[in-house]
Amino acid sequence: MRRVFITILLLVAACQCVEAKKPAHNDSKVKNIIYMIGDGMGLCHVSMLQVEGKYAPTAFDRAHNIALLKTYSANNRVTDSAAAGTALATGFKTDNGTLGQLPDGTPVESIMAKAQKKGYATGLVVTCYLQHATPAAFYAHVKNRGDSDRISRDFMQSGVDVAFGGGEELFEEAYEDSDEDYDDLLKEKGYEVIYDQADMEGIHSGRVVGLFAEENLPELKDGRGDYLARATDKALEILTANVKADKKDGFIIMVEGSQIDYRSHANDVEGILAEMRDFEKAVKVAMDYADAHEDTLVVICADHETSGMTIPSNKTDFTLPESGINYDFSTTGHTGVMVPVYLYGACAERINGIMENTELSQKLQQLIGVADKADK
Repeated sequence: MRRVFITILLLVAACQCVEAKKPAHNDSKVKNIIYMIGDGMGLCHVSMLQVEGKYAPTAFDRAHNIALLKTYSANNRVTDSAAAGTALATGFKTDNGTLGQLPDGTPVESIMAKAQKKGYATGLVVTCYLQHATPAAFYAHVKNRGDSDRISRDFMQSGVDVAFGGGEELFEEAYEDSDEDYDDLLKEKGYEVIYDQADMEGIHSGRVVGLFAEENLPELKDGRGDYLARATDKALEILTANVKADKKDGFIIMVEGSQIDYRSHANDVEGILAEMRDFEKAVKVAMDYADAHEDTLVVICADHETSGMTIPSNKTDFTLPESGINYDFSTTGHTGVMVPVYLYGACAERINGIMENTELSQKLQQLIGVADKADK
């Protein structure tokens, strides 16, 4: 009898452990996707957060599921942000430097554009300019990522509901030889256009474009503050209100920690750590939103890894209680290593394993019912 009792206790304990590890919202349908891209963020970048936080739990540790992405482009084993952004946005590989189209020039639609046609609200929040490669991959179709004039004009046709970032000067340049004014054009399309971050607080619904810098937003050390987390929170508030007011099916938003990449190109240890902590705050905002909205899936990934950062021991004698560590870099460019994907919320368990970067986009499109028939 005692053995039977002990066996029952062990079974109950095992069931409790399984339940504790079970992803939240396991059977929920995906209505909203918060697509978060840490530009240039590799596994070592996330490890840095753990190390420097003395292994206290990070937002990344909350993930319900994890996968890995191959990042190569159509014409290069080491991708750039344009090709990688296109893969993540559209589900198609293309050549480095190309946005929103195949190597032969055929335009391809992003998950955001497809979702809009199906009745979804959409948003972009970045710390770079809105015409930069990653955000532009979600709405532009150009052979050359440097064609900012055409990218700016493509944005005008994008229909994105909420867009926060920089790029005021690039919009001005795109229309300087025209009788049209970009500010007037946006207002004609129903946007409220703001240039001061403080003005976000007074907006709770509708269409809004926030241009908070001529190009990129400032570095953290130059006073950017907690913009990314605040802008993410505000964009989610606005999109939620729009979905309710307009009876939309849901929303998809892309949030980018854009300047992780910049600081990684510079091999700037303190800058990388600051940008990772900044991005983590936005990730926490997204995960907290998913906790309150069971039909929301948060996807955190990278377009590629930048810098080849490693965290070696300072000594090879591992009998010592502490050997010290260092942050070393193998390049000031990009690398060809796989990057991690962290999934949280509704249907997080459905995306697994080692994937092409295109597969991630295809799976997300399937989850919200906007995938092309050939992808299903």
